[in-house]
Amino acid sequence: MITKQTIRHSIEELASITGTAITVYDLKDEIIARAGETGNKKGRDSEKRPVEDDEQVRYFLSVSGKNAEMVAQIAVSQLHELLIAYQDRFDRNNFFQNLLLDNLLLVDIYNRAKKLRIEDVVRRVIYLIEVGSVEDTAAIDYLNGMFTPGSGDYVTAVDETSAIVVKALAEDDTEADMEAVAESIVAMLNTEAMIPARVAYGTPVNELKDLSKSYKEAMLALEVGRIFYAESTVNAYNTLGIGRLIYQLPANLCRMFINEVFGDRLPLELDEETRITIDQFFENDLNVSETARKLFVHRNTLVYRIDRLQKEIGLDIRDFDDALTLKISLMVDSYLKYLDGKGF
Repeated sequence: MITKQTIRHSIEELASITGTAITVYDLKDEIIARAGETGNKKGRDSEKRPVEDDEQVRYFLSVSGKNAEMVAQIAVSQLHELLIAYQDRFDRNNFFQNLLLDNLLLVDIYNRAKKLRIEDVVRRVIYLIEVGSVEDTAAIDYLNGMFTPGSGDYVTAVDETSAIVVKALAEDDTEADMEAVAESIVAMLNTEAMIPARVAYGTPVNELKDLSKSYKEAMLALEVGRIFYAESTVNAYNTLGIGRLIYQLPANLCRMFINEVFGDRLPLELDEETRITIDQFFENDLNVSETARKLFVHRNTLVYRIDRLQKEIGLDIRDFDDALTLKISLMVDSYLKYLDGKGF
């Protein structure tokens, strides 16, 4: 329901322009908002008018001052429209929350969508935005300003730490377009709201009933991205690669793999310089000369580091098979550290 502060703000300007005193009461005849000056605290000198929503009385309103009857009609109409707007927003939020959580029957999806004037066949994708806490409404407010129902987009939340954007897409929107939207969300929240955010998104779907699939993909992308691609603030489900596969492996199988590859020489024991060297070598497609250039070291220095690494772990990362084994091992190690942090 509408907050007392919102009701007060809605009548303040009208009271100021008309020079009247406007008072809003709840159904127990207690004052919940007042604007303008009045000596009549209970508003007995002015007629109380009901403010209805769906033929149900929500509030009563009275006006004191010149042209009180006309101002009362305007104020009632204003509050009525405010109630409708808030109810539509609440109903849509409730609808999308239950839709994404698979709490609706198929027939209910289409019936409620029709009532809420939400098109059922539209290409859409789910963006999941990790913002720390949605109880701090700043992030939601900024997202509501960026994505509006008028353009076919909706903003909601299903838990305390993440916001959700249901984004309508054009038929020719590409993966690059979707990534650009995600990056703009991060940039906007970082610079304007001063909120550090991570964004993940699923694959597009064409029907309303399939949105829960895109939402589940976005959740997985957010979690997998946090484990394996921590340096990235944007993760797409279809770019998770090996990380998605490792995430679905049982922990005991992962530990067995690490022990078979390294024995007592676990990747955890690698120093920071070696880790950076490995990362750069992988990023530069196992190219020694290019990696040396990016690290600002002589080629022979890099070769020495690689040889030293081979002696330590028994893998030569200049060889594709060994490089692949190490890459997977490091990702598995990150996953095990994540599980240990969770207490598994």
